[in-house]
Amino acid sequence: MARRVLVVDDERGVREALRQVLEYEGMEVQTVTGGDDALTALPDFHPHLVLLDVKMAGMDGLQTLAEIRKFDDALPVVMISGHGTIQTAVEATQLGAYDFLEKPLDTDRILLTLRNALKTVDLTSENERLREVVQDRYEIVGSSRVVNQVLEVIEKVAPTPARVLITGENGSGKELVARAIHRLSPRAENPFVEVNCAAIPSELIESELFGHMKGSFTGAFADRTGKFEQADGGTLFLDEVGDMSAAAQAKVLRALEEGVVTRIGAAKAIKVDVRVIAATNKSLEAEIAAGRFREDLYYRINVVPVEVPPLRTRRDDIPALIEKFSQDIATTFGFKAKKFDAGALEAMAARDWPGNVRELRNAVERLLILTSGDTISANDVARLGGVSQDATVGELMLCETFDDFKQEAERAFLRGKLAENGWNVSETARKLAMPRSNLYKKIEKYNLERTA
Repeated sequence: MARRVLVVDDERGVREALRQVLEYEGMEVQTVTGGDDALTALPDFHPHLVLLDVKMAGMDGLQTLAEIRKFDDALPVVMISGHGTIQTAVEATQLGAYDFLEKPLDTDRILLTLRNALKTVDLTSENERLREVVQDRYEIVGSSRVVNQVLEVIEKVAPTPARVLITGENGSGKELVARAIHRLSPRAENPFVEVNCAAIPSELIESELFGHMKGSFTGAFADRTGKFEQADGGTLFLDEVGDMSAAAQAKVLRALEEGVVTRIGAAKAIKVDVRVIAATNKSLEAEIAAGRFREDLYYRINVVPVEVPPLRTRRDDIPALIEKFSQDIATTFGFKAKKFDAGALEAMAARDWPGNVRELRNAVERLLILTSGDTISANDVARLGGVSQDATVGELMLCETFDDFKQEAERAFLRGKLAENGWNVSETARKLAMPRSNLYKKIEKYNLERTA
């Protein structure tokens, strides 16, 4: 697509010279003689960049620039002047000019400036596209009563600085709620930083949250910023906060009370401005009673509670979720989305989904990959078996050797157990009566990753 450049100058020779240079570079050029004509041309021509003379009869360049900013505050405008002053350049910059060129114009300088400006346009467009992709990925899908209740709370709490505690079963979508709150908050343009407190060994959680100084402990080979510092000005999402160590809880409490953090091994505290959103699948009241969670921290993070409903309480949302997952997965894998017929949708809605939305998405992915044809039927759904894990018994029977069978079975078993426990490695290892270090080795061996 040819880049469109609008040239605004009351000197015919300048207009034609710029047209010749720009068209030779493959750009589409429109020229006008003054500010009023430029403002008239903008809506139809919709340029990627404007070259704007400062001194013109009638509406001058600075006035025109101010009006362009009302039309499009992101459109790059390069000012041109034959008798520019520092004051004029400062005014143009304050009004949002991208750059300032002096006459007589140098061809190389013009082209370099335009290329840099157009790169900025490309980066802005790509950032907007990626932002839309990310927002779509983390969209909360559903129109059931319980989902609408959650959305109402999100809309009310998001614009405020209030801390939020999100509760719900594993895989129910707690992270989606946290991201929605951040996206609708005044901090939306700043970082959203996530920490899974259950996935980080207790001896490392403090370093992860607060950072450390070089040499403060064995393995600290360089200074490191913690998640609180990384989230400064934005939102810190403490997922599975109920699994945080007692020492880390004390430091988090101080950070919330005083707005400061101290890296391990540092003497000086660092001021941070962070909104904390926490989530857990545990009853923190029960954890407090058992002496595993600080009551004072609980009241700090539980200003506004949000309970995310399990999927079995909103079965009407399952068809919409399946459609979204199908489209997302097909786009990711680069193949045509398959249709779930009425029988398949009914069969999917009838299942209990103990792993909630996460399990449903994994099941949709398996069906899209393994089902032949363009339509998925109730018979295809039936082949999922009782639990949506990596492999059914029938698929395991395709293994050629007994060793292959054992490895595939172990991979499927461990992934299923990790999913049941929200990828809390410590809790999974405890329930399996397996040393945590062994489970970490198995996760690395089978390249197991949390998929949703």
